[in-house]
Amino acid sequence: MCHPGWGRALTAARRLSDLARLRRVRDRIGREYARPLDVEALALDARMPAGHLSRQFQLAYGESPYACLMRRRVERATALLRLGDLGVTEVRIAVGCPSPGAFSTRFTQLVGTPPGDYRRQAPPLAGTQAQ
Repeated sequence: MCHPGWGRALTAARRLSDLARLRRVRDRIGREYARPLDVEALALDARMPAGHLSRQFQLAYGESPYACLMRRRVERATALLRLGDLGVTEVRIAVGCPSPGAFSTRFTQLVGTPPGDYRRQAPPLAGTQAQ
């Protein structure tokens, strides 16, 4: 018969292993946001079922892997738009968003203004000149 504490120890070890995998997924999203990424590819790389990855990622970070990816893309897009060198379409492509509608919707939700308006109204980044 197994020692009663072994089950808890195995559960704790499994949880730590899952957290390490989730951190690697989050780090990959941060590095590779401009590449085509989807939950299935992230899950395969993390050796987790996609549904399990999504649920555990949500519990650990308070957002889904897709929401994390889109947030990172929008963060980068705001910086590129403030540079003023690229138009909205060029920025959308540069940050890896294939869908204009999804990009515009998510950008507006996170930033509070559509990307075109943001580009016109946002102050330039320090060390750059407005165009």
